[in-house]
Amino acid sequence: MMLPSSLLLTLVAISPQAVPSDTTFTLPIAVAEDAPTIDGVIGSDEWQVGAVATDFLQMEPRQGDPASERTEVMVMQDQGAIYVAFRVFDSGEPVGQITRRDANITSDDAVGFLLDTYRDRQTGYSFLTNLLGTQQDLRIADDGRTVDLAWDGEWESAATRTDYGWSAEFAIPFSTLRYEPGEDRAWGINFVRTIRRNLEISLWAGPVDLASRVSQAGVLTGLRLPRPLKPAEVIVYGMSRASTGLGPEWDAGADLRFNPDPSVTINGTVNPDFATIEADRERVNLTRFEVSLTEKRPFFLEGNELYRQRIRTFYSRRISDIRAGGRVLGKRGPWTYAAMAVGGEPLDSGEPAPFYTVGSLRRDVGRSTIGATWAERRLDGQAGGSFGIDATLFFSDHFGFTGQAIQSFGEYDSGTTAFFLRPAYDSPTGHFHVRYTHMGDRFGDNVNAIGFVRDDNRREIDSALDKTFWFDSGPLEQFQYGSNYNIYWGQDGTRRSWQIDQVLNFEFRSRWALEVEHTEEFKLFEKEFRNRETGITLGYNTREFTSGFGEIEFGRAFDLDFVLVSAGGSFKPTEQSSVSYHLDRLILDPDPEEESTWIHVLRVSQFFTNDLYIQAFLQSNSVIDRREAQVVFVYRYKPPFGTIQLAFQRGRAEFGERSDQGNTIFLKGTWVF
Repeated sequence: MMLPSSLLLTLVAISPQAVPSDTTFTLPIAVAEDAPTIDGVIGSDEWQVGAVATDFLQMEPRQGDPASERTEVMVMQDQGAIYVAFRVFDSGEPVGQITRRDANITSDDAVGFLLDTYRDRQTGYSFLTNLLGTQQDLRIADDGRTVDLAWDGEWESAATRTDYGWSAEFAIPFSTLRYEPGEDRAWGINFVRTIRRNLEISLWAGPVDLASRVSQAGVLTGLRLPRPLKPAEVIVYGMSRASTGLGPEWDAGADLRFNPDPSVTINGTVNPDFATIEADRERVNLTRFEVSLTEKRPFFLEGNELYRQRIRTFYSRRISDIRAGGRVLGKRGPWTYAAMAVGGEPLDSGEPAPFYTVGSLRRDVGRSTIGATWAERRLDGQAGGSFGIDATLFFSDHFGFTGQAIQSFGEYDSGTTAFFLRPAYDSPTGHFHVRYTHMGDRFGDNVNAIGFVRDDNRREIDSALDKTFWFDSGPLEQFQYGSNYNIYWGQDGTRRSWQIDQVLNFEFRSRWALEVEHTEEFKLFEKEFRNRETGITLGYNTREFTSGFGEIEFGRAFDLDFVLVSAGGSFKPTEQSSVSYHLDRLILDPDPEEESTWIHVLRVSQFFTNDLYIQAFLQSNSVIDRREAQVVFVYRYKPPFGTIQLAFQRGRAEFGERSDQGNTIFLKGTWVF
């Protein structure tokens, strides 16, 4: 089955909702005579600026109402960076507990901003900090539908308590951002604030449907955008490792980042820094399908949001160690492009080495995007992978459509296509969609050379409904209802599965939270199975970092009765330290494979500063005798990339595998030139 050649042209011809060319939320940028000191203290001699952004509006809990507390924001620039300062007025007690970079900052009282540096109303950056100056950054695509939390940029932030509440300062170097240079430019911008005790999210340009909604941002005018002051950057790393029973090992490599233009990034790497010290967290998997793991390796993170379609034709964890690679990422007008080529290491001695190529080309159409993606692994003369097109279309503020069509290639020539169509309705308090998916019976066999498809051979219909209700008074503050319905048949018409999920979530003003969920499922494998699962979760103070929960799930999975008891909590012994613990106890009856297990995961962190800290990570899985202990000392002398790390690890294993209890010591340094 070939993809219809007219499909892409048909998608282009659809007319998504036009986006207004102006906005009432406009802020002229000031020019700094001298760069401010980023210490969280807003000095009057440093921030002599004109316009101030204020009068924030709530997104939650009462959309469109004025924020419950006042916030003032100032923005200025010089030739090297853009600077943002927040005065955060608070009549209560602000919460600041998160110390780990890229943790969920919005579990604290936090402030931040979104930058649409191309003003395409679709893509952008977001930078946030809390009362402790902890940083979280991310990349946004598809007008907020896709968020890449793994992206890291180089920037500064600091915060401090004041007599009126607290204040925060940011410095974002232009070298961290991609944009088109020039005089008198305009960027999209929005400012956000969270107040955790009220479950409140407020923004300057509003009211908005979603905090990451790029198209609803205001405008920052008068920008003077330079070409790169430092167009090239080299990151060199060296690592030494000594293990029990093995001789010392040495490794080194280098990455090159070249920006001939602020809108283009070219990366080259030789023996790249793929050393991931922290192991993947163990978890209970009651399905028969592969678990998707988070990508942690820096080389793959830039532009990763371009490959976040529902049918994942590129899954970077398929690529193990590589010898060398290169990639390019850029934007010109409405066109965004990315390409990557990687030479891999042989999986076994004497075996041929794989070679991977991945590419993406996307076209903006108003708020919408239409794109094409190529992903291939070539091994011993045999190619496997796919070519596909996809679209994210917006027809109004609330109604949109996503779709994808893919032709795979490789070992199999038939049953190799897939597509899905998904209209959806979104509002600040609700979501509804219906989706139809087609996957050939050999589609996954081809795509999984470099992609991630859990299961193919299906004609699938699914729908979901989610709704949130807010209450102004009484013991209940928020109630959420969620449901999902799914059924699919094999390509021969055999019904293979159906599933019904129902979820109720209650958030009380007393800070207690209760969630009740139930799933009924039919699966056809070697025989028919009726699975069911009921879960009850009780949590306290779950809107903040310091919290605890207990959960029990029970039911039947593939002819085995099970009980899964989970518990955990996080707390801060001091302002600069944190402890979190998670327990899973799985009991199966009968248990012919002896898979009943205890899983323990413990994390302990002590921060001396935001960039000087020590962390301990311990986990065990009794059924596979996996016992790991890791202690890592980190000094980020030039965050986030320039680091010195010293680590001790007891127990070595891949995810879900029995561990070797040997000891390993790592010493690793990364230098930025």
